[in-house]
Amino acid sequence: MKRVLAFSAVLATLLAAFVFMIPAMASMAGGIEGKWQFVLDTEGGDREAPAEFTLDGKTIAGKWGEQPAKGTFADGALSLEFDFESNEVGKGVMKIDGKLDGDTLTGNWKFQEYSGTFKATRPKE
Repeated sequence: MKRVLAFSAVLATLLAAFVFMIPAMASMAGGIEGKWQFVLDTEGGDREAPAEFTLDGKTIAGKWGEQPAKGTFADGALSLEFDFESNEVGKGVMKIDGKLDGDTLTGNWKFQEYSGTFKATRPKE
């Protein structure tokens, strides 16, 4: 009887741990999908950019503003590289590398000779 109770206690503990891990695993697996509001730290001040992503396996597709965006997302790491046109400095390739932590993305961006850090969160609707 003591063995059954001990086994039941261990099983209940493992089940509880698994239940608490589900949201974290979901965030890592598909938490990148949906709408985001990026704030890029630039020499001229903060620049905001809305983005929306879908995920197919490790492949990201979506929009950066009105322009198509593509890249990868794996193990909580986002890597985007896509053609981008800025009204201020023209055409180039936008590169975004970041890490997802819950509903916050942080990392680095690079466009032409410009670069900096960014923070992205889910927009409040």
